[in-house]
Amino acid sequence: MANWMSKTGLAVATAAMLLTTSCGGGAQQNAAPRHDFSIGWSIYAGWMPWPYAQKAGIVKKWADKYGVKINFVQVNDYVESVNQFNAGKLDGVTVTNMDALTIPAAGGKDTSAIILGDYSDGNDGIVLKNASSLADIKGRTVYLVELSVSHYLLARALSTAGLQLSDVKTVNTSDADIVGAFANPATTAAVTWNPQLTELAKMPNAKLVFDSHQVPAEILDLLAVDTATLKANPNLGKALAGIWYETITLMQRKDAAGAAARAEMAKMAGSTPQAFDAQLATTHLYGTPQTAVAALNAPALANTMIKVRDFSFAKGLFGSGAKSADAVGIGLPGGKTLGDPKNVKLRFDPSFMEQAAAGKL
Repeated sequence: MANWMSKTGLAVATAAMLLTTSCGGGAQQNAAPRHDFSIGWSIYAGWMPWPYAQKAGIVKKWADKYGVKINFVQVNDYVESVNQFNAGKLDGVTVTNMDALTIPAAGGKDTSAIILGDYSDGNDGIVLKNASSLADIKGRTVYLVELSVSHYLLARALSTAGLQLSDVKTVNTSDADIVGAFANPATTAAVTWNPQLTELAKMPNAKLVFDSHQVPAEILDLLAVDTATLKANPNLGKALAGIWYETITLMQRKDAAGAAARAEMAKMAGSTPQAFDAQLATTHLYGTPQTAVAALNAPALANTMIKVRDFSFAKGLFGSGAKSADAVGIGLPGGKTLGDPKNVKLRFDPSFMEQAAAGKL
């Protein structure tokens, strides 16, 4: 597992848990001012700046400035990291927009996305054997992590070809097993992310027929924090924003220092500098706070989240108590809300990125 990126979505066990969860969830206890915080992360190119920052002393620098202590905790299984956040064992977690919605938010945990790091710009894709185009997927059995961003990408891809999920059969496959599964001659279709995606595309008679570059800015990679904790401890948000933008500014440098930072991130991800740079090439990094804030304020965010929540509701991921896709409220910048304004559980909060953009951290 350590050598594979773990940007999956919901495992079957997680989905089963959510299906029995009432959409509203219980009321969260009021958080109190604190000093120590734990943030969970898992291996993915767009999230490696966080552990690198801890190793390089950037975390301590900003934490000291704001009088807090922040520990970044690696969780080898991505789903488990989000579950630990949902259970209150972590104060924040690296997570995709869909999984922030379907695990903590749908489970009743008020969650704030405070850093928009990147979107998948080719890191997720569909590979077929003995095919000329996506249309050849009709009637095939597709291996993927069910009820995840891979499942969402499959649905989006099928819609572009005039097909529906009912036109294929899916088989739930873990991120660790999908390369081996696709190596079986009988397996002719799979959906996954890098670096597994690259490995699948290299196999005999395999062809990448669709990737996330064709649905830009829909698979978003975030840092999410417990809303009550953040409200009681705003210095945590300030420190995290400072850490993030100092680190990604360094990693984007074209000099030896930037190359060294990226090489260390690659090593921490169990990859090579060349492979890591290739993964970054299909990761649209929001390289400045200004670009990230602009992306959150753009109308496209609402359109993306409508697609994501509609898919999630259709697959039963809002729980048995949800009567419509509006059941879980999503707070957007500017005071706008998607869904139930009385049950807002996922909030896109650009305030800390805005402070970074204004040079006020």
